[in-house]
Amino acid sequence: MRKLTLAATVALALSFGLSTAAVTRAWADDAPAKADAAKKDADKKSDIDLPPFPADASVKQVTHVAGKTLNYTATVGSLPVRDDKGKKIAEVVFTAYTLDGPKDPNRPVTFAFNGGPGAASVYLNLGAIGPKRVQFGAQGDAPSDSAALVDNPGTWLDFTDMVFIDPVGTGFSRSLVDKEESKKRFYSIKPDIEYLSRIVYDWLLKNGRMASPKYITGESYGGYRVPRITYFLQTRLGVGINGMVAVSPYLEPPMDQAPDFSPMPWVTTLPSMAAANYERQGKTLSPAQMKEVEDYARGEFVSELLKGRRDPAVVARIVSKVTAYTGLNPTFVKRSGGRIEIGAFLRELYRDQGKIASVYDSNVTQEDPFPWAPDGRRNDPILDAIIAPTTSAMVDFDTRVVGWKVEGRFNALSYEVGNDWEKGVEATEATPDLRQAIAADPKMKVLIAHGWDDLSCPYFVSRLVIDQMPISGDPNRVKLAVYPGGHMFYSRPSSQAAFREDVKQVFGVK
Repeated sequence: MRKLTLAATVALALSFGLSTAAVTRAWADDAPAKADAAKKDADKKSDIDLPPFPADASVKQVTHVAGKTLNYTATVGSLPVRDDKGKKIAEVVFTAYTLDGPKDPNRPVTFAFNGGPGAASVYLNLGAIGPKRVQFGAQGDAPSDSAALVDNPGTWLDFTDMVFIDPVGTGFSRSLVDKEESKKRFYSIKPDIEYLSRIVYDWLLKNGRMASPKYITGESYGGYRVPRITYFLQTRLGVGINGMVAVSPYLEPPMDQAPDFSPMPWVTTLPSMAAANYERQGKTLSPAQMKEVEDYARGEFVSELLKGRRDPAVVARIVSKVTAYTGLNPTFVKRSGGRIEIGAFLRELYRDQGKIASVYDSNVTQEDPFPWAPDGRRNDPILDAIIAPTTSAMVDFDTRVVGWKVEGRFNALSYEVGNDWEKGVEATEATPDLRQAIAADPKMKVLIAHGWDDLSCPYFVSRLVIDQMPISGDPNRVKLAVYPGGHMFYSRPSSQAAFREDVKQVFGVK
């Protein structure tokens, strides 16, 4: 998931504010000193008082993919995070899937991260690439849908072992220090990369896999982590990485900034708005279908946006083009000056139907519970629908199927972590580390994968990033692939199948 400090988190942060206000009102008659003391006590408790994690647990399982039967071992366990004095300050939970049979020293192992910040790895695990899956992320999915796991036809298990890592504060992973120390140690951009890189190192060491081919994958803010973890492993921990797969990555946050001056926020989102419009018209999305709007976005659109709003003829041309590409009401586009803000787009798109669209896929909608409110007053439709099935499925898998008996809450998506996260992600790029990691290893292959309809992490950002990178060796070793669907394009079977085939090329699998 993309970082929760943007539009999706704002509404949720408001709910935190309301909860705090309610508590404050209930204690209004108490002395301020008592309230302050209670707050400090609450900050110190969190997960520190929970029983220790149990020992790692494993279970034998079977899945089927591409006509093959795969026997494998699923292991759920934890690794410690220690400070510079050796004191354990956190416990990070992982879920590993390793193929049974004779051990092949050339069998790869892949480490997977989701994003948020505040998301557990359950979305890649039980949605995209793990050996089992639960349905979520598509139109019509609901919180009450079955959480039963079935074989995943898009799994990578036939060509790589996989280790899914839940950062501190997500899944069952937990900090063992107080809130303020946790924010400094774990909910901060640079420490996040450093301790997660060390977790990768420690898993390899613990399991005797240092000599195995190694890959890193991540979704959304996890895609931001991918090149930064890779480069840190290469240059600081001495672990070479054979390839990277970034899924709907949030690579270049600063490109979202300065919408009143820079044309880039409008340039990078227009192609995804057009893709959703084409899909509503029943057109098949492909590079050929998208070429016209991409050429317009990086050419005439940029030039005319930079001319500003003082020339009526320029504004009229922008409004005409944007109306045609997005399918929006011309009056709305004219009022916006052809600069379509994402939140307004999602509200306007289905306003006449009383529905609201998802930032993760604008063709996924739910009923708007406040259709006459001047501003949207609900959480994102996809976020509302995915928490329950993914949480229920993962907790059942960990505790009942694998038998890892743990106490505590499972955070598939922790809004607390998103709320506590260090400010400044929006001004920090991952692309410098991407460039350096690629330059450092001429054999490394990279796949950046997106859904056409995603407005949370638009694919056009990654296209512009790749086009600006110097070519290091083979020009095809950094590839952009875009599929029908949104942020979780893998919820569509055909897109997941195409993604799997592209990933196999990164691994050198025919």
